[in-house]
Amino acid sequence: MKSNNKFKIVLATAVLAALGGAAVCAQDKYALKTPDGVAFSDFRGYEDWAVVSSARTDEVLKVIVANPAMIEAYKAGIPGNGKPFPDGAMIAKLQWKPKKSTEAPFAVDVPDVFSQAFVMEKDSARFPKSGGWGYALFNYEAASDTFAADPSPSDCGHACHVAVKAKDYIFHPYQKR
Repeated sequence: MKSNNKFKIVLATAVLAALGGAAVCAQDKYALKTPDGVAFSDFRGYEDWAVVSSARTDEVLKVIVANPAMIEAYKAGIPGNGKPFPDGAMIAKLQWKPKKSTEAPFAVDVPDVFSQAFVMEKDSARFPKSGGWGYALFNYEAASDTFAADPSPSDCGHACHVAVKAKDYIFHPYQKR
């Protein structure tokens, strides 16, 4: 009987250690940095930022959110008033693969699997070659529930955003509510 209790204690200890190890091994996405030094931690709290706009391509549904500094700038008329966004302004484009809703009584696409967080931060001193904006992409892998920093340079998104240079490199206007 005593050896059976020892076995139970050893088994319970092993299970608890394994569970504790799994918790310790859980990824801290905010520890990620791109090779050019754009840190995911700079965007801490993006999950709760205000919505700026949304978009859809054939491949993804996108929700564009911004930090309070960027929202304040939008509300002050930037970029329509010709002024640039201030340093410290940040925006994130959150992307999901779409799926057809099986619950709605009409045809509608809804988010399915999260795929990426494309982020931009305004810091004129750090990113002078790309209009003051640093760009980064953090890819999400659903199977492992982890993010990975894309190795693209911090000015990679700049090539696409040059088309909206007159809007301080931002595609999405702040939408009326």
